[in-house]
Amino acid sequence: MSEQRTAYRVLALNTIAFTVCFAAWMLNGVLVTFLVDNRVFDWNAAQMGMLIGIPVLTGALMRLPLGVLTDKFGGRPVYTLLMLFSAIPMFMLGQANSYNEYMIYSLGFGMTGTSFAVGIAFSSVWFSKERQGTALGIFGAGNAGAALTTLGAPSLLRWLTSNGENLEGWRKLPAFYAAALVIMAVVFYIFTTNRKAANGQRTIIQMLAPLKELRVWRFGLYYFLVFGGFVALAQWLVPYYVNVYAMTIVTAGLLTSIFSLPSGVIRALGGVLSDKFGGRAVMYWVFGIIAVCSFLLFFPKMEIESPGSGVMAKRSGTVTAVTDTEVQVDDVTYSIVPKVEVEYEDTALILLPKINTWQEINVEVGDQVAKKELLASGITHIYFQANVWIFTFFVFIIGIAMGIGKAGVYKFIPEYFPSEVGVVGGIVGVVGGLGGFVSPIIFGSLLKSIGLWTTTWIFFFFITMACLIWMALVVRKISKKDTRFES
Repeated sequence: MSEQRTAYRVLALNTIAFTVCFAAWMLNGVLVTFLVDNRVFDWNAAQMGMLIGIPVLTGALMRLPLGVLTDKFGGRPVYTLLMLFSAIPMFMLGQANSYNEYMIYSLGFGMTGTSFAVGIAFSSVWFSKERQGTALGIFGAGNAGAALTTLGAPSLLRWLTSNGENLEGWRKLPAFYAAALVIMAVVFYIFTTNRKAANGQRTIIQMLAPLKELRVWRFGLYYFLVFGGFVALAQWLVPYYVNVYAMTIVTAGLLTSIFSLPSGVIRALGGVLSDKFGGRAVMYWVFGIIAVCSFLLFFPKMEIESPGSGVMAKRSGTVTAVTDTEVQVDDVTYSIVPKVEVEYEDTALILLPKINTWQEINVEVGDQVAKKELLASGITHIYFQANVWIFTFFVFIIGIAMGIGKAGVYKFIPEYFPSEVGVVGGIVGVVGGLGGFVSPIIFGSLLKSIGLWTTTWIFFFFITMACLIWMALVVRKISKKDTRFES
């Protein structure tokens, strides 16, 4: 019973530390948007995407080494040193005066992203295989740290800058985050008990052996979507709301938390579902939901005016009368659809595109017209509101699916690699973290080249379909093997 209490205490502190680290890791999504929106720095969309993603790059690349170190030395010393080290560049971020300085310090505090690999390995050694899905799901709820930043950081910035009157006050925010990391490191070291993986004394070559298996990289692609996508959106949605829906950064942060908070918290449920129904069944649902919602978010807020159905003369003749609703050619009368002015209010809830058609007369009384000559041109006007609340609802569903999917992926790892959770979890985390780094850069590049914010969802749709198809092919291959064995 004493060991069980210790396991629960370690899990609780792992989760809290992960929440603090994740909140720090996500800082640039809010802070970079604030700095650009208030013209403190003149960075374009591509540069914003790079700065939002650069901490994720460090967190991704360093996950594998930190996972190996955790297997070898235990989570207590590794986690403590990680938080203390990350606090230094986090504090220095407040002293940045240029793009390059900001990038360097962001690379440094991006080490907080490796906390996931450390916490996964340190949590798994305290629980049996049957309970690891639930335990790791609970630990993963620390993703909710993203919501703490999107909810709290905008209000803190408003307070620190006196509602924008003293913009240099932003420099104090990184110092607050650095202090939180130091305090958490001290608490973690005092109240946790160290434990190493049973295989932690193997050589590095032996520990890295599972990386030769294709299955590891398939899990990595799944995690690229559900974790990397979550990390990217937890930051990218702030500038998305600010630019597409003209919202303040505080409101944008609040709406972004509708995505990030439930996605982080529900990960624990994802662990329970994965233990009960299996990771494969859970991931089928996850990929299906993300694909459908991403497809429905393809279409931007837009107004399109296109050629429509016109009116042609049935035979040649002379135009004898013209009104708003009719054109008469000799003794033949042609009906015309007049234009009706329609105004759409942004506050109205419009689910489907509104289509308005009319015809514009091209002839005058006395004109000679030939057979099939165009008497009136057709005009079709399409208005699609992309209502912010409908948008937020679908984003919320995507967040829920990603939260469950994160636990579903990590259900696979202890099942297939029970002795290499730290290493395999590390490499899967690397690929997932790279998703969080690469995605904002891709978003920014697509936005800059095409000019549509909704290219974000097109990108997610194709990645999701790749995951779904690959998993279906693997399952089909396994099923064929089972059938041959039974026969």
